Amino acid sequence: MEENRNYQTESDREKNRETVRQLFEFITASPSPFHAVQNMRQRLEAEGYQQLLESRSWELQEGGRYYVTRNGSSILAFRIPKKDFRGFQIMASHSDSPSFKIKEHPEMEVEGQYVKLNVERYGGMLCAPWFDRPLSVAGRLVVREGSRLVTKLVSVDRDLVMIPNLAIHMNREANDGYKYNAQKDLLPLYGMGCEKGTFMKQIAEAAGVCAEDIVGNDLFLYNRMGGSIWGAEEEFMSIGKLDDLQCAFASLQAFLTAEDGDSIPVHCVFDNEEVGSGTKQGAASTFLLDTLLRINEGLGRTNGQYHQALASSFMLSADNAHAVHPNQADKACPTNRPYPNGGVVIKYSANQKYTTDGMAAAVFTRICEAAKVPYQTFLNRSDLPGGSTLGNISNTQVALNTVDVGLAQLAMHSPYETGGVKDTDYLIRAAKQFYQTSVVEESEGVYKLW
Repeated sequence: MEENRNYQTESDREKNRETVRQLFEFITASPSPFHAVQNMRQRLEAEGYQQLLESRSWELQEGGRYYVTRNGSSILAFRIPKKDFRGFQIMASHSDSPSFKIKEHPEMEVEGQYVKLNVERYGGMLCAPWFDRPLSVAGRLVVREGSRLVTKLVSVDRDLVMIPNLAIHMNREANDGYKYNAQKDLLPLYGMGCEKGTFMKQIAEAAGVCAEDIVGNDLFLYNRMGGSIWGAEEEFMSIGKLDDLQCAFASLQAFLTAEDGDSIPVHCVFDNEEVGSGTKQGAASTFLLDTLLRINEGLGRTNGQYHQALASSFMLSADNAHAVHPNQADKACPTNRPYPNGGVVIKYSANQKYTTDGMAAAVFTRICEAAKVPYQTFLNRSDLPGGSTLGNISNTQVALNTVDVGLAQLAMHSPYETGGVKDTDYLIRAAKQFYQTSVVEESEGVYKLW
């Protein structure tokens, strides 16, 4: 579906910019997966959604609005339009991004002068862009309160550390390519002459707790640079964590504004996609399966009715896609070449790294056409291996028709990524139409969109 890439009206342009500003606010307030889920929880509760605990019984009502979390870093939200629903309309994204995780006992002294922090890589990041930019620390603490262990979120809201580059005079081959050693080259500088233990004291102070009460933590570095809208016609936008908080944001916006249809809409955000999803809160876990089964059980439906509902269910696996690079255009597939501001990207892979097949693509293109949203296609070059994402992994637990989609971006897995100003609105519109639609299996190979 083609569209003129120029803005049609000034009001359209301002709407896109306002959506991007809201996206920037969401990402800035989400320096870790735990914060991203907390922000979504707060938004859901403001809209009347009730928290369910996996450790408690669920009493579900027609018209009810609910959400459930796992590990504080994954979340599923759903509402029940009616008990005799047709199926589930699920949009899945992920809360994590490549970063550096703070190790236990992180402080390392250097010649009695510097103190640096011991960290390890989380996910497959581009290393070079992490140098020479202001960074800080965010995540969760586990705090002892009497006989209870309580989770506290923490974000040090100031420029705290930096990874300094080695001067060109000391590494004349730096611009000829360099293989970074994660234990030597990528450790952030924290201070000069600080006593050991001051780091956790600063973290405790930022969280409003006593350092002695901290018994566990999951802390990560994050980029402090704010979002920017730029370009000749302000057509680009850049910020950290576009992959994949842009899709998570669009999914939540669409979920909350979509009208009820004949199926149960499910907003689903997993953690740990960047490290393979094989955790209790990842796409390979039973989190989605457990939740759908409990919805079915809570509405008094049989196991057979659950499987009938799955046959008329659909998933959007939403994780961003690679745009054609302006300086490396030959790295893209010769005939499938997505660009920023070109619309939602449908991702294909013959080896099923992406789950899209002919039927799933046909369903989603119909949804895009109904929403008046342009779409593009992405495949890797046939001689270059690609990554995988949520759809094929979650399908090992919950098998249903799935299409992999995303938004075209540059510099994926950099701490500062770039996309198109128009694309977030495109995905919100497509996702809203998706949530309002039911995809019903009428017979073998025949589906009807309601």
